[in-house]
Amino acid sequence: MKDLTSGSEKKLILFFAIPLLLGNVFQQLYNIVDSVIVGHYIGKQALAATGAAFPVIFLLISLIIGISSGITIIISQYFGAKDFVKVKKAINTMYIFLFIASIVVSGLGLLLSTFIFELIKLPPDVIPDAKIYLSIYFIGMLFIFGFQGVSAVLRGLGDSKTPLYFLVIATVINIALDFFFVVYLKFNISGVAIATVISQFLAFLAAIFYLNKKEELAKISFRHIEFDREIFRQSIRIGLPSGIQQALVAMGMIALYRIVNDFGTDAVAAYSVAGRIDSFATLPAMNFSIALSAFVGQNIGAKKIDRVYSGFKATLVMNTFITIAITTLIVIFGKNIMHWFTDDVNIINIGAEYLVIVSAFYIVFTFMFITNGLIRGAGDTMASMFITLLALWAFRVPVSLFLSKQIGITGIWWGIPIAWIAGLILALLYFLSGKWKNKGVTKPTIVV
Repeated sequence: MKDLTSGSEKKLILFFAIPLLLGNVFQQLYNIVDSVIVGHYIGKQALAATGAAFPVIFLLISLIIGISSGITIIISQYFGAKDFVKVKKAINTMYIFLFIASIVVSGLGLLLSTFIFELIKLPPDVIPDAKIYLSIYFIGMLFIFGFQGVSAVLRGLGDSKTPLYFLVIATVINIALDFFFVVYLKFNISGVAIATVISQFLAFLAAIFYLNKKEELAKISFRHIEFDREIFRQSIRIGLPSGIQQALVAMGMIALYRIVNDFGTDAVAAYSVAGRIDSFATLPAMNFSIALSAFVGQNIGAKKIDRVYSGFKATLVMNTFITIAITTLIVIFGKNIMHWFTDDVNIINIGAEYLVIVSAFYIVFTFMFITNGLIRGAGDTMASMFITLLALWAFRVPVSLFLSKQIGITGIWWGIPIAWIAGLILALLYFLSGKWKNKGVTKPTIVV
């Protein structure tokens, strides 16, 4: 557990973000290894299937992620206020909620995935692999939610290092099992999904063992576990807007796949691979945003608004240098990186064009995401939701659709940075209004 309410803002955010970043690097690493193995040992249909499956998974788990993030913010703020009784109740509430949610999401995933693939007109040669992948993935949802829930609890308590260790374990196991099932045993795409579920299961077991031995506040005890309705109500207030936001973001991703699908299997495969690279490149901004949210949550709880501003500025400065370096690498080596995943020249060329266009605007994404991280950490998830949804549905989807009709698939790629620019403008305007200052659950007396 880490107190973020005193000490150097820059160092606290940096050292909180680094384990998060390393953890997500490992997580994206095994996603990338999945894609490399699928692309070279199974085929482009399977490569397209893994990419198309992601927004479907994201859609079905997004509300749960949002509500869980609400509980994490509550944990962070109560911990900052040193109210450890409420911290314990919030943690227990998260455990119970995620257990029930995992069962519900598994059932919905198994029932609805085929319908969604047909609705978005996924190329027919891609659907069989996508169905196999999703069916196995959703069967293991209890372990996936369990591991993510434990990690979220620890981050709410200011501990971003321990989740990293378990994620490293999961990554190493997942990569080894990928090679075992697909390369050695010659499984199809089912081997990739089985490897993911097994690795998450083992990481979840390790995390439970750690909590019960080392963390009294986060300890799982079925005899004393308690669901707090008031804390859950607060988590709904804070987290549901974020969950709705994520659900509509997932629907936006599915809508974009629907646009890409019209250009065929090669386009879907290229978009899937470029999206993997894109996700890897934007990790620093996303993880510093999470770190800033935890920092803001604790300092809002402790009524230290000056530290919130200082932390925000420090986060922007650090990420500016990181983003410039990443953009340079992607612009220069993007096409070479595409070669890691496939030898298909058409897929490589389509993906390389995406990377050149989108990476040039990573700095806009960085500023947008970090600003929204401050707003979310203050508990004002409703504003963050509207900003994201306006950027997505008022700009990205319609602009991508319009431009795809005018200049082809390149128009889809240009819709992405245009939406980021709109989102950044909206986020900065709301930040400057100062309305986010009075949204904390601990009711700080701050005058706007």
